[in-house]
Amino acid sequence: MRSTYPSDISRAQFEQIHPLLESARKKTSPRRVDLYEVFCAVRYLLKSGCQWRMLPTEFPKWRTVHSYFSIWSEPDENGISLLERALKKNQVGAARIKQGRNAMTSFLIVDAQSVKNTDTATHKGYDAGKKVSGIKRHIAVDTQGLPHAIAVTTAEVTDRKGALQAIDRCQANLHRVQSVLADGGYVGQPFAEAVQGAIGATVQIAQRNELHTFAVIPKRWVVERSFAWLEKCRRLWKNCERKLNTSLQFIHLAFLTLLLKRL
Repeated sequence: MRSTYPSDISRAQFEQIHPLLESARKKTSPRRVDLYEVFCAVRYLLKSGCQWRMLPTEFPKWRTVHSYFSIWSEPDENGISLLERALKKNQVGAARIKQGRNAMTSFLIVDAQSVKNTDTATHKGYDAGKKVSGIKRHIAVDTQGLPHAIAVTTAEVTDRKGALQAIDRCQANLHRVQSVLADGGYVGQPFAEAVQGAIGATVQIAQRNELHTFAVIPKRWVVERSFAWLEKCRRLWKNCERKLNTSLQFIHLAFLTLLLKRL
């Protein structure tokens, strides 16, 4: 028996996604590792921010853990990975149904977050507005802060283009959306028309009453809270990944374990 870590989830919680992760098996030889231990090892890395080679020896070998994470992160023909499928089709819908809501939302709140790169990251751009060299995370959440569309781009990509990329990626899950709430960074008729053409939703812009005055904009705090949830994982404080897809999958994993721990 290995030591327990705060990043661990229970086996009962893991059973919610075990069948889906088990379906990724590509070999016929007997499995030599426990998938639960592999998942907890990836969670430890995400929560602590350590390097792959610095995983505790109580877990399976780091190369084995990395190999499984790569399989779970690999996009299929529709561009959807197993981690993303487990998050959106398994946990987000279940969490909404548990609250007495429809599994698919009709209202989205969009925002973007610029994140600095480390020296190991290869993809980067420069966000001149926030003076950040790195990547940008684009998320669209419902009124509970649960993610329905996520995209990761280099930092020079505008908020509008990134939001459209996230919406295009996850179009299949957004057919019930009727309205999208955004801040002043998404102002413009081209953006509104693109959202209308993609998912048939209207765009609402939440404007501040006074310039240079801080005030919490109604409903906008929900998406900021979702970003705060991500920052509880040290691996996400900065972008350490060489590929944008890896950064995206760690975001899916962070939201996924957040929902699993609510069970």
